[in-house]
Amino acid sequence: MNDVVYITGHKNPDTDSICSSIAYAEFKNKMGVNAIPIRLGNLNRETKFVLDYFEVKPQKLVENVKAQISDLNIDSVNPISPETSLKTAWAMISKNSVKTLPVVDDDDKLIGIASQSNITSCYMDIWDANVIEKSGTTLENILDTLSAKCIYAAEENPKFNGKVIVAAMQPESIGEILEKEDIVLCGDRLDAQNVILNSRASLMIITGNHEVDENIIKKAKEVNCSIIITPFDTFTASRLIPQSIPVGYVMKKDDILSFKIYDFIDDVRDVMLKTRYRSYPVVDSENKVIGNISRYHLISQNKKKVILVDHNERSQSVRGLEDAEILEILDHHKIGDVQTGSPIYFRNEPVGCTATIVASRFFENGIRPSQKIAGLLCAAIISDTLLFRSPTSTDLDKLMLKRLSAIAGIDPEVFSKQMFKAASSLEGETPDEILNQDFKIFNISNTKIGVGQVSTTDAEGFKTIRSDVVASMESKCKDENFDLIIFMVTNILKSGSELIVVGEHQDIVSKAFGINLNDGSAYIPGILSRKKQVIPPLTAALSS
Repeated sequence: MNDVVYITGHKNPDTDSICSSIAYAEFKNKMGVNAIPIRLGNLNRETKFVLDYFEVKPQKLVENVKAQISDLNIDSVNPISPETSLKTAWAMISKNSVKTLPVVDDDDKLIGIASQSNITSCYMDIWDANVIEKSGTTLENILDTLSAKCIYAAEENPKFNGKVIVAAMQPESIGEILEKEDIVLCGDRLDAQNVILNSRASLMIITGNHEVDENIIKKAKEVNCSIIITPFDTFTASRLIPQSIPVGYVMKKDDILSFKIYDFIDDVRDVMLKTRYRSYPVVDSENKVIGNISRYHLISQNKKKVILVDHNERSQSVRGLEDAEILEILDHHKIGDVQTGSPIYFRNEPVGCTATIVASRFFENGIRPSQKIAGLLCAAIISDTLLFRSPTSTDLDKLMLKRLSAIAGIDPEVFSKQMFKAASSLEGETPDEILNQDFKIFNISNTKIGVGQVSTTDAEGFKTIRSDVVASMESKCKDENFDLIIFMVTNILKSGSELIVVGEHQDIVSKAFGINLNDGSAYIPGILSRKKQVIPPLTAALSS
């Protein structure tokens, strides 16, 4: 994941922000960069229409670009099942130079941790002769641990319910300690083997790789006693057999400390400081094991790489930006407060739309955008310039729209009518959604100002919800400590906007535009652009 570059527009994204992010990701991918477009908020009606029209899926919603575990090169690990023997688990730990192994169920979900300490403490403690029974050890594990060969299995998956003993005594003495279903290690003495079978042991382990007499095998079948032979001597076999028990018997099951792949590094570091484990399992959203993480990985952490489009102010950008590495900025707004630690590609042009800059990047590098991406870029230019009704429009915007519409196969006039009609409907949206669908924050001369905008072809329809939107503005102003909030209701057909104002500094609006507010609002003909016709006068008024 470390080579991924995330391309994002601003919060409360408009059509330009969304479409420029998606389009620039295609450009970067064609240039050999692994780029992924992301968005910082929900789509408004206009943008939904555009994406649906050109059959493009919206980018992933991302709320924070702080470093996550997914950004690290964590250790890959092969999980084991709870039936895995201690011997196999220990071999895997030694081979891979790890301290722990995650244990998973049949669905690969984490259920426990098998560690060196689990295994050694079990093996070093005074051995329980009934451990094979208690742990539910399988014949397969015993065969694997003892490098044994099965001569006869009483059942397909026999269960062993007795204790383990070594028949290193006279046959008559064996009968005194041997009980039904016990597990017995013995040599090649036929008299001892017969006593074992007569006692109805569940498993007879013949050491030294000795051949088994046919009569013994026949008798074993009669009493349902499984027989295996191992090449190890009796002493070695007796030491090895405890290693056949499954790790599920000794693993840590409760209070397992693991991390999710999307956990933030800062949170992971805090947890590690309070614990002393050498490594921790990492799981996905379904609790399936991805790998292991240790303190070493935090030292070598990599920052997320991001490209900003259609904004260059921290207040409008993604959370955690200070912990990310900004590679590029493409924008058409005033220069904001984003700072970088090293030189970057910064392209800021006085054009009507960021999509115009993105389109220029395609054509300057001899790359033709796909038909769908050309369509998105067309929609963004039409939206931001209101099909060149806005004073922000430039000849470059018009040139790019002409070139892009030919690739997209659309008539800009016809398409714009459909798009503006879809965008102008406020039906079904709450006052908060209407206010925040295109809302930007500006910090000017120590004054916190919020400016929202909605474009409509039906200004009369807005009157029915006006009071509710004003109430939402007042709540936002109080709850988020704004000095001033302005909401622009832009009438596309009349080419003008009503400015609705709340906050303690309403006089700034009157001063900036030379108007008198009537009940906190005023209609201003010709005002269409927040960037070019609202923010500059406010900045000048506050500066003076």
